[in-house]
Amino acid sequence: MSPAAPAARTVAAGVQGGVRRLRRWLRRPLTSLHLTLGVFGLLTLFGLVMVLSASSVTGGSSYSVFTRQLMFCGVGMVLFYVGLRVPPRRLRALAPAMLIIGVIGLVAVLIPGIGAVRGGARSWFALGPVSLQPSEMVKIALTLWGAHVLVARRAVMHRWKHALNPVVPVTLVIFTLLVLQPDLGMTVSIGIVMLALLYFGGAPVKLLALIAGGGLAGAVILGLTAGYRVSRITAFLSPSTADPLGPAYQATQALYALADGGLFGVGLGQGRAKWDYLPNAHNDFIFAIIGEELGLVGAFAVLGLFATLAYTGMRIAARNVDPWLRIVVATSTAGLVVQASINIGYVVGLLPVTGLQLPLISSGGTSLVVTMFLFGLITNAARHEPEAIAALRKDGQGRVAKLLRLPLPQPYRAPGPASRWAAR
Repeated sequence: MSPAAPAARTVAAGVQGGVRRLRRWLRRPLTSLHLTLGVFGLLTLFGLVMVLSASSVTGGSSYSVFTRQLMFCGVGMVLFYVGLRVPPRRLRALAPAMLIIGVIGLVAVLIPGIGAVRGGARSWFALGPVSLQPSEMVKIALTLWGAHVLVARRAVMHRWKHALNPVVPVTLVIFTLLVLQPDLGMTVSIGIVMLALLYFGGAPVKLLALIAGGGLAGAVILGLTAGYRVSRITAFLSPSTADPLGPAYQATQALYALADGGLFGVGLGQGRAKWDYLPNAHNDFIFAIIGEELGLVGAFAVLGLFATLAYTGMRIAARNVDPWLRIVVATSTAGLVVQASINIGYVVGLLPVTGLQLPLISSGGTSLVVTMFLFGLITNAARHEPEAIAALRKDGQGRVAKLLRLPLPQPYRAPGPASRWAAR
């Protein structure tokens, strides 16, 4: 017998034991809750550290961007608590009002003197040094309201007429307002939310394929209606012939930064790309700074966190019995993961630049606050899994939950016939 055989058997036994322990842990009633809190905490802390590193060489104070991000993080923690504490039934009741307020905000931001222009788009409300982007809030409102409508129509979602109306017409109104800003990146983000809503709401696959095809054609048309978008698309399609100091400059510098990072990176805070070589290093292209300073290991750590989010979100949606929560959590998870995939995709050169941020990591106040609220809602849904409700009611809540005065989650009760008729 080879001397290596006993060692191999020991390693195999250790791996099998680890797999068994992992499976037992995944079967625990509060695993979804712990996974969600873990991913949320790690992404938030990692984002703050990387924003500080990527923005420390910008003009003015080395801490100006980080301080603003930290301030919005504090606001986001308040909204995370709101999303965690408010009962799902009450959030669902507020969804129509939230959507109306959001659409009014999209209209108001287009009015000169009210809306502020940033990066060539009139997408912001400027309140002194603070800027708010109403389209980020509309994403949440559309998710909550769309799930509310689709749950009420789930028995007839196989009919195209009922599957389309009213979610698609309302989304088209939102698209129109976003195009007028213009904000192609947010238009793509809202489109992802709409498709996820219809998919998880039970719309026919043929209908989804038709809508996705139309959306892709519309995105191409919009991309060809502005000179800077055309130059970005041309640079993406023909990188070898594009001017490296022109439209392809940002994407090229991002690839240089990733290449410099190697396996373990040049060290946190030691990156060179942020020294005016890579524009928006702390925002849209922060993944390039991660790859440069923390290397392939750091980049894969970020991918692992978003993969864990995808697994956990879909696990929570599958284990919930409240149909509204199932659609909301699945749609929110899909929106966050797909947005992260698009951001990482254009940083590594697989997609044209769209301007979507890396959730919880990129610098950006409104996006950070909205994403933290979504995580609060997903965590709330994890507490409303039937097994989690039973465990919390039997064993009681932990010290942190008691300190935060979180109410015990209530089991889902299907509405009566009168309530279902009113919802339609």
